[in-house]
Amino acid sequence: MNQKNTEKTVFLTSSPDASYQVDGKWITGPFTKKNGFLDRFKKVCPVNPQVLLITATPDEKEKNQEMREYFTRVFAASSIPVKEILLLDRQTEGRLSEWINLSQVVILGGGHVPTQNRFFHELKLKEYIQDFKGVIMGISAGSMNCAHVVYAQPELPGEAIDAGYERYLIGLGLTNRQILPHYQIVKDYTLDGWKLMEEITYPDSAGREFYALEDGSYIMCQQGREILYGNAYRIADGVITRVCSGGESLELQVEAE
Repeated sequence: MNQKNTEKTVFLTSSPDASYQVDGKWITGPFTKKNGFLDRFKKVCPVNPQVLLITATPDEKEKNQEMREYFTRVFAASSIPVKEILLLDRQTEGRLSEWINLSQVVILGGGHVPTQNRFFHELKLKEYIQDFKGVIMGISAGSMNCAHVVYAQPELPGEAIDAGYERYLIGLGLTNRQILPHYQIVKDYTLDGWKLMEEITYPDSAGREFYALEDGSYIMCQQGREILYGNAYRIADGVITRVCSGGESLELQVEAE
């Protein structure tokens, strides 16, 4: 029987796996070995863990089941046997208290940041996650929603020009770091006729600090320390600076609460 960890380890990732496409079809790979991610995850992951997967799309039943099956394959491809992967969505939301106490690993899935944020608030997840002792893996939106104050970078058509769209949300409070995932993909995007980074995100960084991560890069939070691994950029007051490269690491200053 697994015992609970005595501490919390949080991985803030952009995309943590090494899946790839062949002729337009996705081939499931293991968790990425880039920047030592798989080794560090294995080091803190208990043997035969029970995993709780919390979706960002609570009302999309088929998509959520596909995601659960997908992560089952990723763990297998990574040679990490798991006891079970429990899926928390709209159908099972009443099981949170029970399941989080049974689990050693919690995965916060990717998706639309505001949608996931609303679901987290409905679950009162922040209350439960603060006391959780184990491994938490945020993926894309899941990493973004780990912050005390979440920067919900506009993503869907209409959001950049919607005066009522809330760009700053209350998150899970696991870090002060505001994450922007998939930088290598989205850096040249346009949204609602605006350049996503130069004309939306850079102005939003006035008086703030964002960390743009490429896939395979991540921040590991443990014992009051936050260490950045891999290609990443700091965006603050409208200026972007590369702060870490592939194969390198950088310890980030953690401000006192």
